[in-house]
Amino acid sequence: MSNTLPLAMLIELAQNKTDDATRRLGQLQRAQISAAEKLELLIQYRQEYCDQLQLQMQDGVSSSRWRNFQHFVGTLDDAIEQQRAVAAQADTRLALGRSDWQSNKRRLSSFDTLAERVKQQQAQLANKREQRASDEYAARQFRVRMIAAAE
Repeated sequence: MSNTLPLAMLIELAQNKTDDATRRLGQLQRAQISAAEKLELLIQYRQEYCDQLQLQMQDGVSSSRWRNFQHFVGTLDDAIEQQRAVAAQADTRLALGRSDWQSNKRRLSSFDTLAERVKQQQAQLANKREQRASDEYAARQFRVRMIAAAE
């Protein structure tokens, strides 16, 4: 019984760590999805802006408007590159978070397996004690009958 108390504490600690890792993983997944959506939105916005300019160029575009377009697209390209970096960091953090979660889950599973083995060993010991007590009782009953028959 003294073995099970520290094991129960280890299981509880491992469960808490796994729960924390699960929450962190959820946050990391949301952050990764958000970063990817923002990147996609910037790329889509750039494409729409370029499409609009293409339509306007059919009617002719002034040089100042062309420079403004180039400047704006350059700014969008910079924002896209920055968002790609953010998305890549979010992907990396998510992969690390997933690895941490898996590690905690394996640790918890190991403790659960160990606890199950301890439980099985205790059950086997209890069964052996019960069998021994039953055998001793049967042997005593046999001796009593033998003594009674001999008298």
